[in-house]
Amino acid sequence: MEQQRLNKKQISIITPCFNEESTVQECYETIKNIFETQLAHYNYEHIFCDNASTDRTVEILRELSKHDLRVKVIVHSRNFGVFRSMFNGLTASSGDGVIPFVPADLQDPPELIPQFIEQWTQGFDIVYGVRSDREESAVLHMMRKIYYRLVNQLASIDIPLNVGEFTLIDRKVVEVLKEYEDYYPYVRGMIASCGFRSTSISYVWRARKRGLSKANAYALIDQGLNGLISFTNIPMRICMLFGFGIAFLSIFYSFFSFVISLIWFRQLAAPGIQTLIVAVFFFSGVILFALGIMGEYICAIHFQVRKRPLVVESERINF
Repeated sequence: MEQQRLNKKQISIITPCFNEESTVQECYETIKNIFETQLAHYNYEHIFCDNASTDRTVEILRELSKHDLRVKVIVHSRNFGVFRSMFNGLTASSGDGVIPFVPADLQDPPELIPQFIEQWTQGFDIVYGVRSDREESAVLHMMRKIYYRLVNQLASIDIPLNVGEFTLIDRKVVEVLKEYEDYYPYVRGMIASCGFRSTSISYVWRARKRGLSKANAYALIDQGLNGLISFTNIPMRICMLFGFGIAFLSIFYSFFSFVISLIWFRQLAAPGIQTLIVAVFFFSGVILFALGIMGEYICAIHFQVRKRPLVVESERINF
């Protein structure tokens, strides 16, 4: 019996948590039920990465881990955010296949995990979950759609549209990801940058049933900007080109202003006003141009020197 257990492939499920006392038990039971019924021929570990919850989340996880050794818990010293928490759990995983993100609120449906594994066993190293539709407001849905397209167009790699971290990746992909030294890992982009053979499964991203979302406006903007700068320097180059364009146009304006001044001498504006306008536009363009150049260097440094600890752990359970 023990030999049979050892011969089974293992799947790692990672669930970042922060104040999820109303959902974490259901998340655990849902995953457990899937593996005990549909995926009984697989071993699994469920890694909960808690970002210093202030409610009963950690207490519930400790109780679960006492009765089920497949439940592993990492408690962080403070809230390091979902991406850092998720990536830390990914590096701690031991599965042959890893799903970096199964949310505690189950908005990404765990029922798709058997389909993910089926595609994985057919030879795909990455099985993306594609959010073909979302149960959310039309405005937010449209903003997300625009953002995903923007990232896809600007990135130096091909990041599939509407893809999040609800994805199954092979162990060899995990080993490549562990070589990244990124203080703020944009996990979906990092997975896409690895290459390997991939496929996708579409699903509907569900509305949250219980509890409150921790993804406030600031967090969403912060994550969005990180996604934009992590795999492209095009925004900096747009800034540089925009500054060059303004400076160039200001030169044409200066010639136009000179001709007008000759024809209607001191009739349209007081002396010096037009010169001041030209100077403001010209030097604004030059400043933006210089910022764009400096941004290129800062961007390069930014990718290389972010060596701070990804997270600080205060406790590990069942590792």
